[in-house]
Amino acid sequence: MFTLRFDMRAPDWAAPTADLYAAAIDMCAWAETRGAIVAVLSEHHGADDGHLPTPLILASAIAAKTQQLAIMLAAVPIPLWDPVRLAEEICVLDLISKGRVSYVFGIGHRIEEYNHFGVDMTTRGRVADEMLDLLGQLVRGEPVEYQGRRIRVTPPCGSAAGPLVMIAGGSKAAARRAATHGLGFISQTDSPDLREFYESQCRIAGHEPGIVQFPVPGTPTAAFVADDVDEAWEVLGPHLLHDAVTAASYRPHDDSVGSITRADNVTALREAGGPYRIFTPEEAVDYIRSGRPLPLHPLCGGIRPDVAWPYLEIAGAASARAQSD
Repeated sequence: MFTLRFDMRAPDWAAPTADLYAAAIDMCAWAETRGAIVAVLSEHHGADDGHLPTPLILASAIAAKTQQLAIMLAAVPIPLWDPVRLAEEICVLDLISKGRVSYVFGIGHRIEEYNHFGVDMTTRGRVADEMLDLLGQLVRGEPVEYQGRRIRVTPPCGSAAGPLVMIAGGSKAAARRAATHGLGFISQTDSPDLREFYESQCRIAGHEPGIVQFPVPGTPTAAFVADDVDEAWEVLGPHLLHDAVTAASYRPHDDSVGSITRADNVTALREAGGPYRIFTPEEAVDYIRSGRPLPLHPLCGGIRPDVAWPYLEIAGAASARAQSD
């Protein structure tokens, strides 16, 4: 049992971008019959290493090559989207995937991305709330009055109520947004107070609390499985470090996010035992048997597909062992 994550980072010293996109699609097709439960795609814009900017397009390609694999887009910064265009793309993707795609919406945290689109970052919370009011109606094909015009998105989603939607964030504002709109909440920070706040706000808004996910301290977010862990760190370490340093640079003053580490070299990244981890097959089996899916990030930091595939296959074999014994 494992998850897959793809952000398509491709620093100029790593694998060619086109090779990474082809590999991500093939890996999802391979993995859905070997214990993968979901492929997670993220979104960022204007990144020096080409981080995936259009997850709905990649999700469409993955959906076309798979039959049952769930696909989650996390997180989609909705203030950067036009709500009508987003609703149209969600509907078509829902039809292509037969309802397998879910969404985690956020408001973004990089001023560079707001400048990229010429959008005012100071209004992002209000804009997100307005969009959430619209999207549910739009994806169901209901007529909506919006900015003085009447809109109806066609075709509507194949899923009668639209796709599963959750809200991501690490603040009370994000928790309140999820609660107000009757949505699940994925927190970036491990905070019992925030969980309680979300649940109380749900009840104030007249909703039962939805799906919630909070980071577990010490749990990896980018894992690999290798027969020789030392050798794997030699090969994969620079890629994992690139991913770690780049992610940390997006949050220079925020250490509350569970997936962030401040390690600045491969040795420190390994010794931290934090979000980036390389397991032996036996460790991976034990991890899965504890009831936790292994969070694989097979192309992390632009790992060449020919290098990445053997590690993914070892992880798949460990997953099969964990579930068969």
